[in-house]
Amino acid sequence: MSYPMYLVDAFVDQPFSGNPAGVCIVDKEPPAGWMQNVALEMNQAETAFVHKRADGSWDLRWFTPQVEVSLCGHATLAAAHALWLHAGETVATLEFHTLSGRLAATRVGDEIQLDFPSDFPQFIAEVPPVLLQLLGDQPQWFGQGRDDLIAVVDSADAVRNFVPNAEQIASFTSRGLILTAPGDAGSGLDMVSRFFAPKVGINEDPVTGSAHCLLACYWGHRLGKTHLRAQQASPRGGLLTLDWQGERVLLRGKARTMLSGEFQG
Repeated sequence: MSYPMYLVDAFVDQPFSGNPAGVCIVDKEPPAGWMQNVALEMNQAETAFVHKRADGSWDLRWFTPQVEVSLCGHATLAAAHALWLHAGETVATLEFHTLSGRLAATRVGDEIQLDFPSDFPQFIAEVPPVLLQLLGDQPQWFGQGRDDLIAVVDSADAVRNFVPNAEQIASFTSRGLILTAPGDAGSGLDMVSRFFAPKVGINEDPVTGSAHCLLACYWGHRLGKTHLRAQQASPRGGLLTLDWQGERVLLRGKARTMLSGEFQG
């Protein structure tokens, strides 16, 4: 059997930026083991698998090279882009059924807007000694979201210059670590971040939509804002526009198809 397969850069601001995701369009839900093997073969941070329901909505699942995940923003954006550009979808809003419930993707000009659940982090007083060693100082704030830890540091430069150690980060995380700081003065950015998830096979993720469900809540509350501009300062980098609406976060970004073909499997 062969299935349409696309490699899509999500949350791009220029060529060869953003976060690449595989998107595989299937005619029915395959076995989980097969999807996991395909994700390992693709060797991207996530590969999305979509198939259409009778009512016109889509089932969507995401796999890293090692595990299935419950929420992935950039691969959802990539899947929506592929369905509109390559699979003949014409509806303005795509509805997805996922492990995190119903998600939606809507065209907004040349961007795609994702409707995701908020992730409110809870303060943790005791910072893991390994993280203190990595940071070289006490973070401004430390907390736990649904899946990820968040450490807030003083400056965007401290985020950009941070040198991660995958083994050490894996020792105290359940999924990932978000490192974040206020945006640079005059940049128009509200926040800068990086995301590390070696526990699930991603030493550093280029742009992480699900992490920004937590970041929107933290920075929205701290800054007293509901409309935020974010940069993930990975080596590839990416830009996101966030609208925090209480229990939901709307994430917007652009996508670009880099490869298209068929997966022979």
